[in-house]
Amino acid sequence: MPSLLSLSSSISQKKYDVFLSFRGEDTRKNFTDHLYSSLKRKGIVTFRDDSRLEPGETIKLELLNAIQESWCAIIVFSETYAFSSWCLDELTAIVKQKNAGKLKIFPVFYNVDPSDLRKHTGKVEEAFAKHEERYKEDKDAIQRWRTALTEVANVKGWHLNNR
Repeated sequence: MPSLLSLSSSISQKKYDVFLSFRGEDTRKNFTDHLYSSLKRKGIVTFRDDSRLEPGETIKLELLNAIQESWCAIIVFSETYAFSSWCLDELTAIVKQKNAGKLKIFPVFYNVDPSDLRKHTGKVEEAFAKHEERYKEDKDAIQRWRTALTEVANVKGWHLNNR
């Protein structure tokens, strides 16, 4: 277990306190905006894709760098989060950093049942059927996405329904 001193120094070396992962079309104009504003008001430096990307930067590379430069990630799972290969790539990178001991994760289940994420049922099952059709040649990526989704859905988080 890391000492408080080593934890403190690793936090101070990070560019962001929080990396915010979310499906924009589901939560950007409601819950995620409110969460981001609250974090900002508290002085918590938060990476959110729409406000921190520099013009001319490669978006995927910029997101992966931001994950590595963050102390923790808040993942806002919403009804169609799993439909986005972009979100699932981001989630896979988050889990990789978490498993290396370099990132803490905090899931938020926004109008979605964590058991659907864990068991890949409901909308998640629908999403993966589409991914399997679209990415026939990349079964490894699909398996990484499934594994990352299951792993994070098993972490205790906050359940928010219609709030």
